[in-house]
Amino acid sequence: MDWGKVIYVFFSLMSLTSIAGFLYDHTAISLFIAASVNLISTVLKIGVRNLLSAELLASSLVADLHLIPAFIFFVIVGNVQWAIALAIGALIANVFSMGLVYVESLKTKEEY
Repeated sequence: MDWGKVIYVFFSLMSLTSIAGFLYDHTAISLFIAASVNLISTVLKIGVRNLLSAELLASSLVADLHLIPAFIFFVIVGNVQWAIALAIGALIANVFSMGLVYVESLKTKEEY
């Protein structure tokens, strides 16, 4: 078992579920956790060298660029609707990212 891949997929999935948690319970803490976990996931994706690494990093950056403004809109501006809209965009980017992780794991399975 490749523990590096386990940690990498863990943070990717944790990012997805923490965004879903914010969409369920609209609090600044849950949005902060979602953005923090997504940033960790992005940092982990920088060192990945696989078939779809550029696409994975791009989708994670898209989610970051949705969650950071969402936090600003929620906490500083006070506009919850914009924060939710941006979080939905981040959720879509992370669903796409998890789809890429699945495709990549199928490709590596075929090579063995």
